Amino acid sequence: MKNSFIRELNGVVTIALRDFTKLVRDYPRLVASLIFPIIFIGVLGGGLSASFGANLGFDLLTFIFTGILAQTMFTSTAQGVISLVQDRENDFSRELFVAPVSRYTIVLGKIVGESLVSLSQVVGIVIFGFIIGVPLSLVVLLKLLPILLMISFLGGTFGILVLSNLGSQRTANQIFPFLIFPQFFLAGVFNPITSLPVYLSIPTRLAPLTYAVDFLRSVFYQGAPAYSKIVLFSFFTDLIIVILLSLVFLVLGTYLFARAERNR
Repeated sequence: MKNSFIRELNGVVTIALRDFTKLVRDYPRLVASLIFPIIFIGVLGGGLSASFGANLGFDLLTFIFTGILAQTMFTSTAQGVISLVQDRENDFSRELFVAPVSRYTIVLGKIVGESLVSLSQVVGIVIFGFIIGVPLSLVVLLKLLPILLMISFLGGTFGILVLSNLGSQRTANQIFPFLIFPQFFLAGVFNPITSLPVYLSIPTRLAPLTYAVDFLRSVFYQGAPAYSKIVLFSFFTDLIIVILLSLVFLVLGTYLFARAERNR
């Protein structure tokens, strides 16, 4: 039992370090992953804050910063799992699946590796947040860290579920943005979603990113006067939904991905 656990743990660590090492060597991806969130916060956030922020009752730039923080962890991890499709095309995934480790170990290794990648991006975003005056402190960051890791895990399992039904990297590159970008607006990354018409509130509640963003903000804005204007659900509601969605995506996505590999 002990040897089996150590073998599975080594498998997770090996796969995770492989993905993180790929990021370190991929300078264009590293630079792009830092630039785009900063552009969203600085340009879009700054512009919207200057135009509409005074009438909202809270700092719109900080609001967008927290949304981008959650969105980056979710999206980066989900998108990073796309490499499983590339591995499949290169027959590397076949080598993984004949290794003496469980399917869940392989999937968890990918998610952990891409979570490390996402955290490296978040470090740059947090530094930028300090520069533009977002009210951050060491205590706040420590509170947000476990939330960010849970969001990353949710994004990774969502990516596994989506990619388990895709046959090629070209298809993944075409379909994945279609599934991700609408969630930016449905999840309230850039805009409050506490008061929406029914035709928007339904898809908002169906978007996994909604609960990731709301989960982080429920911690960041805890005790703030504008809490009710910003946070959609309670902390415990978001916590339960994030955990349940992660488990469902993980089990179903791993099963479908493993079945697709067996049928090749």
